[in-house]
Amino acid sequence: MIVAQHSSYPTTSITLVPVSQIRRSIASCKMDSEIPPNAMRRKIDPNWRGGFSLGVDLGMSRTGLAISKGYSIRPLTVLELRGQKLELRLLDIAEKQEVDEFIVGLPRSSDGLETPQSNKVRSVAGRLAVQAAERVYLLEKIPILCHFFFTPISDPDDRGWRVYLQDEYGSSTMAMDYMIDKGLGKSARQGKVDAYAAVVLLERYFSLTGEGVELVLPKLLTLQNKLREGPMDLF
Repeated sequence: MIVAQHSSYPTTSITLVPVSQIRRSIASCKMDSEIPPNAMRRKIDPNWRGGFSLGVDLGMSRTGLAISKGYSIRPLTVLELRGQKLELRLLDIAEKQEVDEFIVGLPRSSDGLETPQSNKVRSVAGRLAVQAAERVYLLEKIPILCHFFFTPISDPDDRGWRVYLQDEYGSSTMAMDYMIDKGLGKSARQGKVDAYAAVVLLERYFSLTGEGVELVLPKLLTLQNKLREGPMDLF
């Protein structure tokens, strides 16, 4: 653990920050400059309209999804799946909705520290990150001959699915207030709070222009490079 002291003489408050968390942040910052999230790209170029984002609010039994296309953010669905079935479904939805990044909510306590649930979320996000890099790898293996017989199925700028972690503290409470403000009755709100929590997650992500998000990297360096470089321009 690294001890970070905030000087306020005569009293001193001390916050303990796990070394692993600091290392992840440093690695993520380095890669963010090479693989910027959509919110950051939009800040750099206000006229940029590319990139769809899938907000993911992971729960113990239910997972809420929301989608951002352009400046429009809307609730998508709530999945009652777990484990591999959930991950495969997320990948399937990402492909059908043509998103290029997952914004996954990371649970934190009121003091900003991670919770036991954070480790479970990191595990799911890590597996999704591997799938993202492997998707790029498969695109590289498409025979060049496909160009002569089929419509190109990949964009040269397609870097696969990127996975980012975004602080989700208070999103469920804000989601309930959000639905009430929209005039949704009790029956209409039932079963939708998780999807609206994902909406709140995406709104926070874009309002902060991607600052503070953590890029989830595959452990293998070769997969990291695939994610950074994207598929070769075969077309």
